[in-house]
Amino acid sequence: MFVIAHIRGGGELGRHWYDTGKKLQKKNTFTDFIAATDWLAQSGWVDPARIAAMGGSAGGLLMGAVANLAPEKYAAIVAAVPFVDALTTILDPELPLSALEWEEWGNPITDRDVYEYMKSYTPYENVRAAAYPKIAAVTSFNDTRVLYVEPAKWVQRLRELNTGSEPIVMKIEMEGGHGGASGRYVQWKERAWDYAFVADSLGATELLPGAGLK
Repeated sequence: MFVIAHIRGGGELGRHWYDTGKKLQKKNTFTDFIAATDWLAQSGWVDPARIAAMGGSAGGLLMGAVANLAPEKYAAIVAAVPFVDALTTILDPELPLSALEWEEWGNPITDRDVYEYMKSYTPYENVRAAAYPKIAAVTSFNDTRVLYVEPAKWVQRLRELNTGSEPIVMKIEMEGGHGGASGRYVQWKERAWDYAFVADSLGATELLPGAGLK
């Protein structure tokens, strides 16, 4: 079962729906995702104990946020090139995308309310002592949009405070950028790794008769 949760990133329910998911209302996107998870869990279509989540870039921030808010709801989380140390990054106006990001998140340099609000939800700032699910942080060494140091810091913090026994892993593509390595076949291989991590975490490891690479 594969579900795409539309959490205010588009205009499915109008401009107001989009506007109430940014800046000082950004947390609505996190609670939307958790609400979608809860709906799926009670739908009868899935085993509530075998739900995984995936997201990249700003969606990687979403993964870190829901991991902090509701770690018990997920068996595994894949966060790709995740914007998990957003406050540190956006406070540096010398970085190429900081000024552009202020439109989405607000400007914590000039607005104290934005600073305090971002600090209350950014994943790195809010890792806590909890039993986290299996987590894979997937990043690229040459990513100039979300520097690899963000997931590196996040993973280390998770390992320090995780009270559970599930692994927290980091995978780094040494030649890739924000979109991963170049080349169609290499990208297929990277996506296959992500899905394999999820499938293994959910116990979906048995091949169908006749399945496999030819």
